[in-house]
Amino acid sequence: MAIEKTYTMIKPDGVRNGHIGEIVNRFERAGLKIEEMRLEMVTPEQAKANYAEHEGKPFYDGLITYVTSGPVVKMVVSGEGAVAKVRTLMGATNPADAAPGTIRGDFGLTMDENVIHGSDSTESAAREIGVFFG
Repeated sequence: MAIEKTYTMIKPDGVRNGHIGEIVNRFERAGLKIEEMRLEMVTPEQAKANYAEHEGKPFYDGLITYVTSGPVVKMVVSGEGAVAKVRTLMGATNPADAAPGTIRGDFGLTMDENVIHGSDSTESAAREIGVFFG
């Protein structure tokens, strides 16, 4: 398996509820390396660029409002098969469907407040890293 870079973001509910350290710890225990990490607000422009594929869907406006509602932790994470590894650690998008032991299974509150975002492919990762880290 190849060394990859991926983008992941601890969303406002994950930051607000104090899960930063545990999430970073899970990534590191899984053999992933944190290449870059920033605690900051997502701008509306970044949010719209990141979630452009959802524009026009019923949940889009709420998603943009939510992700810009408080500080997030933006990360570039690397390692063997990093995209798939991060997605496995995150668990299913809906916390109700996420397995115990996954980030969303352990910390997710609702479909709207599901703690974490992670790129779904190396192509998405490259685009998202550009959006959030320039």
